[in-house]
Amino acid sequence: MTTDLARRDFLKLSTAMGLAATGGFACMGVASAAPIQVPTIDKLSIRVLVDQQHDQFLKGSTVNGVVHEGPGGGRSADARNVLHNEWGLSLFLESQREQDVRNILLDFGYTSPAIINNIGLLKVDPAKINALIVSHGHIDHYGGLIGFLEKYRSVLPADVKLYAGGEDNFCHRVSRTSTGQYGEFGILDRKQITANKVQTILCETPTVIEGHAFTTGKIKRNSVEKILPNSFVDYTPASAGCDYSHYTAAELQGNFVPDEHVHEHATCFNIRGKGLVVISSCGHVGIVNSVRQAQEVSGVQKVHAIVGGFHLGPAPADYLKQIVGEIKALQPDVVIPMHCSGLNFLLEARAQMPDNVINISTGSRLLFSA
Repeated sequence: MTTDLARRDFLKLSTAMGLAATGGFACMGVASAAPIQVPTIDKLSIRVLVDQQHDQFLKGSTVNGVVHEGPGGGRSADARNVLHNEWGLSLFLESQREQDVRNILLDFGYTSPAIINNIGLLKVDPAKINALIVSHGHIDHYGGLIGFLEKYRSVLPADVKLYAGGEDNFCHRVSRTSTGQYGEFGILDRKQITANKVQTILCETPTVIEGHAFTTGKIKRNSVEKILPNSFVDYTPASAGCDYSHYTAAELQGNFVPDEHVHEHATCFNIRGKGLVVISSCGHVGIVNSVRQAQEVSGVQKVHAIVGGFHLGPAPADYLKQIVGEIKALQPDVVIPMHCSGLNFLLEARAQMPDNVINISTGSRLLFSA
């Protein structure tokens, strides 16, 4: 696997730009490989637009300086509409440095009706969004993107960009069913993104976004973590959707290859005086690996918060206990599981780190400040 991942590292600017659209609109770019200067911010708000469940009785709390505002009733004034929940994730990130405010939409849930509905109910103003990020190429994270763009593109900045981890985001994926057959798992269509006049920036290296956030780039695998069973990638040339010139002949025989998630990246912030907030939307490559990567590229060792999906729902009990122990060793002030983390993770984290866990739901708001 290490050889395969190293082989993919040579994906070049010429490959991406060769896929660019015509008409003077550059649909694809590649982030600079130069080392980044990680910005420091004063405040961060994370609003959970879409997650798998809404708990209207969930009360707010403050844990180690992090404020959780409970989701509330999550219904319209006439009580005829409520927050939509689904297997997916979408987060609205508002950051502030002195008087400078930036807003980023991270992931888009599984379906556009859910994110559009919840944007309205939670009174999030799409016109204030400065940038878009997709964490990885799974449909429960990009599925709502095109519908979101079709509804709100006119109010977004003319030069708005979608930051994606790597070329593999656009590959066709399938999932294995309980009968051993393969089922459809979707494809992120770059042509539809381009049609909505959005430029995609491939961030295989660490990238600063809007002067406030930074992404990890490709995440190294240097912990005890392993990729748990999930999707498969279809590298058949006729259906791949992604540039496949950097894959082996064996991969191009039409066989489904286990997804190594080489394109997944995490979104991070450095809070003044508090340390890193690392947001791992799914954590397929390992949440410990993700945090270590954020520490390495930023030079900041203190971990203030580990947030998002950790993909430990399907983890066996002994492996889960081990990984929670590894997370505890990172000494985060708070751990905030979402999406695919699993109830088993929440319970184990509470057992090992009783004073550091925040439970949230769709509609929750998290506040971090210097």
